[in-house]
Order: sequence, then C-alpha cells, then structure tokens
Amino acid sequence: MMVSVAALAAVVFSVLVAITLGPADISLVNVRDIVTNHLGLTDIPVKMSKDAIVWQERLPRALVAAASGVGLGICGVVMQSLLRNPLADPFILGISSGASTGAVVVGVLGIGGAAFGLSGGAFVGALLAFGLVLFLGRLAGNGTDRVILAGVAATQLFSALTSFLIFAFADSDETRGVMFWLLGSFEGVRWNDVALCAGVVLVGAALCTHFAHVLDAFTFGDSVASSLGFDVRRVRLVLLIGTALVTATLVSVAGAIGFVGLVLPHAARLLVGPNHSRLVPATAIIGAIFMVWVDAVSRVAFAPTPLPVGVGTALVGVPAFIAIMARRGRDR
Repeated sequence: MMVSVAALAAVVFSVLVAITLGPADISLVNVRDIVTNHLGLTDIPVKMSKDAIVWQERLPRALVAAASGVGLGICGVVMQSLLRNPLADPFILGISSGASTGAVVVGVLGIGGAAFGLSGGAFVGALLAFGLVLFLGRLAGNGTDRVILAGVAATQLFSALTSFLIFAFADSDETRGVMFWLLGSFEGVRWNDVALCAGVVLVGAALCTHFAHVLDAFTFGDSVASSLGFDVRRVRLVLLIGTALVTATLVSVAGAIGFVGLVLPHAARLLVGPNHSRLVPATAIIGAIFMVWVDAVSRVAFAPTPLPVGVGTALVGVPAFIAIMARRGRDR
C-alpha cells in the first residue's frame, strides 16, 4: 500500500514540476493555486496569463504525456507476453505505423472524417496493420520471430503509404504539420484530448490488470494457458483489440512514439519481476513518469522550438534498451 501511494505521489510530483518548466516564470505555488482554484477548493488571485498557461496548455500536455506513457508501456507488456518475444511492442509490430496511416487518410484526404474522426481512422489503420502482421506471420510459419519480421515489413509498408499520401495530397503547411506530428508531439493538446486518452488508457489498464494471471500463463506458451482452462483465442483477441484501441487513440493524439512499449516493460521487470500483477502497474507508473519528463525536457531543451517527443524517447530509449539487454546477458 505504501509503495502504491509513493508511486502515485511520484507521478503527481513529476506532473507538477514539469508544468513549471518553460519560458514563463511559473512556480510550484502558482501551479498549486491554479489547480486548486479550478477544482473549486480555493479562490486565490492568480495572473490570468499564468492561469491560461498552466490550465489550458501545460497541464493538459503533461496529463496526455503521462497517459501515453501508461498506455504504450502496458501495450508493450501485453505484446511481449502474448508473443513471448522481448522485442515485441506496438511500434515494432506495425500497429503505430498503421494507426498513423489511418489518421493521415482521415486528416489529409478527409475520407471517413465525419464518421470516424482521427481516432477512428487510426483505430482502423491499427487493426489493418496488425491483421496483416498476423497473416504474414501465419504464412511464414507462426513463429514469434517470424511475427516480428512480419511486423518490420508492415511497419515499412504503412510508413511508405503514409509518406506517399503526404507527398501526393498534402500541401506544404499540412506536410510540415503532419511530419512533425508523426515524430510524436503533444503540442496543442486540450482537455478533450486528456479525457479521450485517459478514458481509453484506464480501460486498457483495467483490462490488462484483469487478465494479469492469464498473461502469466501466456509467457509459458499457448498450450500451458489452454491446459489451465483459459480460452486462448478469446483472451488473445480481446487483449489484441484492446492494445490496438489504446495505441490507435494515443497515435491519433500524439503521433507515433517509439521505444516506450519496448523498453519500459524490461525496466519494470528488473524492479518487480515477471509477475504481471506487479508488472502491469509498475510499467504504468514508470511509463507515466518517463513520458512526462521526456516531454518536459523535449519542450525546453531547444526552446522556443520543441523537440519532437518521439525523437526524445528514441534518444533515451535506445541506450537504455542496450543497457538492459547487456545486463540480462550478464545475468544469464
């Protein structure tokens, strides 16, 4: 219980400190006053400019960053368990690329915009991409290594489709905006984005927590899970659709952010072990803190031009992944 409270406190503290970073002079006291004012707990006079910066810009951005870290992290946990492959994550398996293509089809071409919106288009693209990965993996023999190779192929295919659509149909302003978004960006997020991301991620986290004991069984193979009485196909379908939904929603808001789902589950395993009842919440906490700080540093490091957050996660994630793999290799 104390560990859970301390972990949540670390997330809240990270969000509050991240809000203070930037060209405007905003202190933790200002942040506290503004947040409590909007929650109806206090009525402390605060400059309107500071109130707008905190409540309309930085707080929604920090919360979406935290939700993205949680969602992508637990998606990585699910993928690595279901496929029994430490390299599995939504980015490598083509889900992020497919979601990007679906969002660009809606955003640039306007196809299905009224019916789907960016999130709906991204969800359809994510499902198509992952369906293609499973199909190619089955053609190649259904080994987990073959699924990873199929994911690499799907990633390249949908990345090429996205680039083609932007090159052929987007004007120069749209191209700049879309390309920056595809590298991962929390610029311009608002409270409706917070509600969307938080709602979907909470559902995904609850789903993963509910099936934590099943994920433990999946790490030993389908036959073991089936012998324990689990409906392997149904559980896999539910979890994969949930993963696609979470990934698609986050991509539609923040673009394709890589390495989060790959690296953070390994970091969490080093701390709490492989048991999914502990691994899922640990990954969620680490993911929230990690993404809040990566976004904060990306926002101020090259101010006034923000560094795309996907670039930040790659710069941190690749060395971290190398270090984790080297440690795992020494421990064997």
